[in-house]
Amino acid sequence: MSTQIGTVSSTPPGGGVPGNLKVKAYVGDRNVLLAFDLDVPKDQLQRFAGFAIERKPPGASAWEPLMNRLSFHDALTSETTPDQRPWRPSTEAPFQKFRWVDFPHEIKPGSYTYKVTAMQFAGAQLNPWDSAQVSVDLLATKPAFPKFEMGFTRGYLSSQAYADEFHNAPIRPTPKTLTYSTASYEKQYEWLGSHARELVFSVLNEAVSDRSVTVDLLAYDLDEPDFVHGLVALRGRLRAYLDNSTLHTKDGALEIDARAELEASAGAENVRVGHFKRFAHSKVMILKRGGKPYKVLTGSANFSVRGLYVQANNVLVFNDDKTAALYEAMFEQCFSDPAGFAASPSASGWHDGPTGGLPSFKVAFSPHKTAGVSLDAVAAAVKSAKSSVMFAIMELGGSGPVLDAVKALGTGQGVFTYGVTQSLNGVNLHRPGESKALFTPFAYLKDQVPEPFKSEWSGGAGQVIHHKFVVVDFNGKDPVVFTGSSNLAAGGETSNGDNLIAIRDPQVAAAYAVEAVRLVDHYHFRAVLQGATHASPLMLQGQQAGVKWWEPYYDNTSIKSNDRKLFA
Repeated sequence: MSTQIGTVSSTPPGGGVPGNLKVKAYVGDRNVLLAFDLDVPKDQLQRFAGFAIERKPPGASAWEPLMNRLSFHDALTSETTPDQRPWRPSTEAPFQKFRWVDFPHEIKPGSYTYKVTAMQFAGAQLNPWDSAQVSVDLLATKPAFPKFEMGFTRGYLSSQAYADEFHNAPIRPTPKTLTYSTASYEKQYEWLGSHARELVFSVLNEAVSDRSVTVDLLAYDLDEPDFVHGLVALRGRLRAYLDNSTLHTKDGALEIDARAELEASAGAENVRVGHFKRFAHSKVMILKRGGKPYKVLTGSANFSVRGLYVQANNVLVFNDDKTAALYEAMFEQCFSDPAGFAASPSASGWHDGPTGGLPSFKVAFSPHKTAGVSLDAVAAAVKSAKSSVMFAIMELGGSGPVLDAVKALGTGQGVFTYGVTQSLNGVNLHRPGESKALFTPFAYLKDQVPEPFKSEWSGGAGQVIHHKFVVVDFNGKDPVVFTGSSNLAAGGETSNGDNLIAIRDPQVAAAYAVEAVRLVDHYHFRAVLQGATHASPLMLQGQQAGVKWWEPYYDNTSIKSNDRKLFA
């Protein structure tokens, strides 16, 4: 995929001055972050009501407004249920913030055009004041890097969109099994798994269909039925190193059945298990032809139902023989001598990725003798951030230089911080200027969302936010993304089999930044709703408000002003 960034100046339908409104679009993975800036004197902003956003999909002739959960008339509190929260067109209920992420329900090839209009109060009416348009390709059919592709899961099981389209249908039968037919779940899986799922099965199907290809697999969670069946179809063309920690060997674990099927099809000699000191935590497929590796898939997404259809995750594919060779050396060490891994060349430090058709990157493989081998570079980048740090990390409960640096964010160093983590009992949102995270307990979410999401929130840490990425200075001069299967904790880097990738590229950095914003904004509504009361409900701010909603965005002492300037 390719991340496009575009800025288009305005044309004023309501008598404004041309150029007042500017729109910037950061295209992520099948979604877009639209950022706005309205450059007018404060005295002209007194009647400013917010931004209306309209979208024209490829081939469409009419504009369709994006919808807002807030309005000027509907008072939302912690007691209102999803069916009591009507969505309003943003032309009637404009967004009162300076950016918005759009993730269309169905992504079509071609150009999406967005029209953003600054709206003004005019008595009891809303009038357009200034407008701007920008066009982007959400599928990015011509990738910037022909040997590289990345994809994200949608991660929106708890959403009005899933409720509307799939009526909160379960994502697999009960009890769990590897033998159910996935045909009746296909549409749900396509929607929830999104681009990440496409990449996983594209790589697997390539190997299954080409009998000259062999696969070396590293797997932690392993229970996606179609994925397991594809591995079985490889028969003797598969070698696998599977995690055998307690989680995957206890009664009821589907990994026991998956291992048995693979041993029967590929041969017991081709299926080995282990867990280093704690976990064999990588999620990797390496494709080889004639014994030579030529493609590798990696990332945070497990090859499981939860990994692809419940959790927020990412997948990366390097269609490059030199990169695949780095991973193959790591696999051979795991497969032949896992006890010696920490002393092996694979674990010795960061390995430079090749150039040509790929973004600039390095990769580190664990377990290491000391966590600093991989984590010191990440912590140094976070500490030296010039403008922003965005992140989505499964949890911050561990220790080590990276988690310590992330925990210290938001305590006054002037860096814009935006991220989401998860603890055992809920989702934590880390927002600009807040040293303490905004917490949404699972108990609240269970009460406020319909089935089957109740049962999906009770599985503990990692059930929803499973990403492991940090983005530093995403739109600066030297942006960097750290991602992979590593939980970025010191214990994991010395006890787990993992891989951690550092990518220095503005397009990749922007895509991960959009993902961080998307997740925080998605769960933020639920977080603030739990504190809303009848005396202080969630509503759009009307014309008669004392302190105007837009004032902090123009106050140089406010973090919201930094937000506006950073993105737009």
